[in-house]
Amino acid sequence: MSTKNLTTRDIEKLYGPLTFGNLLKAHREGDELTQVEMAKKIKLSKQALNDIENGRKIPSISRAVALAKKIGILPELAVELVLQDQLDREKLKMTVKVSSGEKAA
Repeated sequence: MSTKNLTTRDIEKLYGPLTFGNLLKAHREGDELTQVEMAKKIKLSKQALNDIENGRKIPSISRAVALAKKIGILPELAVELVLQDQLDREKLKMTVKVSSGEKAA
């Protein structure tokens, strides 16, 4: 199943609350890749990918941006999700909104 045209709501129905790990998993499954194949593609160990997908690890912001670029996810979305994951883990009732800071032409 391709995730290319899925909305956030669609992803949440399939994978639960939208996290960086769930987005990564949705993208991987949409591309019909195993964890081993995806791990090789993005240059992570299978265990590191598994830990991220299952919420045991949250990547650093710079690593999330690098992973996003490798698989075609907007870097701003990756940053937003990683920061939100960190806030949620700390049980802080805050919401993150990220923009690129670049002005539209």
